[in-house]
Amino acid sequence: MHKFTITGVENGKRVESRILEERIQQAIASGSREIVVEADGQHGIGGRLWKAGSDSVRVTITGSPGQRIGAMGFPNTFIEVQAPASDDVGWLNAGATIVVHGDATNGVGNAMAQGKIYIGGDIGARGMTMTKHNPKYDPPQLWVLGGAGDSFAEFMAGGVAVICGIETQYTHNILGHRPCVGMVGGKIFFRGPYLGHSEADARLITVEDEDWVWLKAHLPEFLQTISRPELYATLTAEREAWKILAALKSYEKTPATHRSMARFKREVWDPELKGGLIADLDDIDRTPVPVIATGELRRFVPFWENEKYVAPCQASCPSGIPVQKRWDLIRKGRMDEAIDLALRYTPFPATVCGYLCPELCCDKCTRAEGSMYPVDVSLLGKASINAKAPEPKTPTGRKVAVIGGGPAGLSVAWQLWLKGHTPVVFERADNLGGKIGSVIPDSRIPKDIIEHEIGRILKRIDHIDLGHDVKPKDFKKIMSQHDFVVIAGGAQTPRMPKVEGIERAVSALDFLERSKAEGLNPGRRVVIIGAGNVGCDVATEAARQGATDITLIDIQEPASFGKERLAAEAAGAKFLWPVFTQAITKRGVKLTSGELLEADTVVVSIGDQPDVSFLPKSVEIARGFIKVDETFQTSDPQVYAIGDIVRPGLLTDAVGAGRKAAEAIDARLMGSDETYDQLPMKTVIDTRRVKLEYYDPQVKTYTDVQQCATHCASCGGCRDCGLCEILCPQQAISRRALNDHDYEYIVDEQRCIGCGFCMHACPCGIWELRANDPLG
Repeated sequence: MHKFTITGVENGKRVESRILEERIQQAIASGSREIVVEADGQHGIGGRLWKAGSDSVRVTITGSPGQRIGAMGFPNTFIEVQAPASDDVGWLNAGATIVVHGDATNGVGNAMAQGKIYIGGDIGARGMTMTKHNPKYDPPQLWVLGGAGDSFAEFMAGGVAVICGIETQYTHNILGHRPCVGMVGGKIFFRGPYLGHSEADARLITVEDEDWVWLKAHLPEFLQTISRPELYATLTAEREAWKILAALKSYEKTPATHRSMARFKREVWDPELKGGLIADLDDIDRTPVPVIATGELRRFVPFWENEKYVAPCQASCPSGIPVQKRWDLIRKGRMDEAIDLALRYTPFPATVCGYLCPELCCDKCTRAEGSMYPVDVSLLGKASINAKAPEPKTPTGRKVAVIGGGPAGLSVAWQLWLKGHTPVVFERADNLGGKIGSVIPDSRIPKDIIEHEIGRILKRIDHIDLGHDVKPKDFKKIMSQHDFVVIAGGAQTPRMPKVEGIERAVSALDFLERSKAEGLNPGRRVVIIGAGNVGCDVATEAARQGATDITLIDIQEPASFGKERLAAEAAGAKFLWPVFTQAITKRGVKLTSGELLEADTVVVSIGDQPDVSFLPKSVEIARGFIKVDETFQTSDPQVYAIGDIVRPGLLTDAVGAGRKAAEAIDARLMGSDETYDQLPMKTVIDTRRVKLEYYDPQVKTYTDVQQCATHCASCGGCRDCGLCEILCPQQAISRRALNDHDYEYIVDEQRCIGCGFCMHACPCGIWELRANDPLG
């Protein structure tokens, strides 16, 4: 983008700050998004650039700027000062990133609420004062390479400060005189000598694992921005060199005599009655009666119900992937665990979750119900390409035949392998993957993603028989040689309507296979009979092959949705319904209304039928598909069936069916009464319990999985935010660590008054308040 330069000196005279700002605002209004300001002491440069909207704006300041650089800075604004800066850098900052290559004087980050300030030197007095943090937005951050002057973090109410103590003039005290006075929120990471802080307002704590992970993750951006990346090794060499100052909680600041009625009674009330001014006047019992009852007399009792309910995202995922749990692990800095967890539920975490799934979990996201944008699970799916496979259980020696090497067959084979059994896969094609590899257009997923995940399966499942088309006599032999058989042959026979001229049409399956394997020339005009998602894939492929006039027709409102529908519409495809085909002629599709839709190519996309001719009579067929029960067992107790050979569905339906069938087979092989992973059987949380007020409603797109994890509402799963503990008026709630990762929040019933603050404030809907029944 072209740089627009604004000078602070004209005809040898300094331009007034007001005039300079007007010129910056005019440049933004006219479309400039990269501005160089040659400053000469002007104030407020880079602030209030609201006219840019959501566009990114870069302001580079050369020369000598005045006070309040980036004051009231706007999100998406990046301000870089190529020299030291004067007072109040980032005053009332509302989201800008501000970089100073050198020292900054007093008041850095004064009262800022959002954004980041990076200082490549020292700062003066009263840095990070009166900052605040709205939970709907990311906390403000101040990073200082050197040290800070006096009264640092005075009345700090939120955000994070990082003081690195590198090349600082404050060699004996990098936090200045009496830091943290009046501090009520936020935390300060610091490294180097300091001479104490306001102990009435803050406490010194060690750097725990979560804090260390956060610091190491964010240091590179800071160092790169101030052009000092070589310092990363020095700053991360010794974790013990870092300390944290954190604000005391409100009840920790309250004098004990004001908190404890028992102490007041003991030290004031009883001495006065028994030996004070009125002790000799009467002997009436003046023992205080509590106005608010605790213990068994409470009207309501709070219960911490962490993970009692399943989140809507997980409940809507046919594969049963614990989406919310993965976001929780990422928030806790356990990225590898979050990525690897997916392979316990599906062998295709990147292929399906990252690219091909219509994201049913996102459709049910509580944020979407609250008119916000759901978190983007496809980012987590794509990140799962490098997931590490879990170790399987001890081999059992039991063998299960799987007929079909598509998504359903590979899913059940993967799950059986995890449980220690030996899956033997029979696939009629010369390669694995089924329609994932042969039909789905390359425009929807990179070829190397599929190959990588198929390769991961091949490394772990040894018994795979390719090019094997199972016949009736083969099936009987397979049954005799294996403990169980799972049929996952898919649906490979296209359904073609019985209309005149149908021989002139091509099936969607043939069209997509030929388009992917060798390419074709469909002509300029293409008509697709059937406007489902497969029909949409045909439309996008036809457009890629050169078609410019594409029409999808259906007898009812099209069932297509999600990425496939959007891609077809983006390719210019038109949708017509309800219309009925009378005949297919040389000129195109003739409708029962008499209208002719001219076409060079006609494609039929109304579904596929399975081939069940190889099955014995013991396996019941209904309307051309295999009939199964809720565990996917057929009428033959030795045979299970999953995927499109049972009923047409999504790829994630096939994957989920494979997992459930494997659970049922494993239970029978191991003599267990359980037939399912019980997690999906949990009740879905009532989303009215979840408080979306804590999240930014303006977030529409997500750049990475960390941002997604932050904005996940964590429905039914405790975020360990501590709000319940902080807000409890009686300090009846406390956190108890159980091991390295697990914890619980417990209630002291002798303090709890059943007020419900915990339930009403909990972002995740963990707390429930029930009527007290001492006898029940």
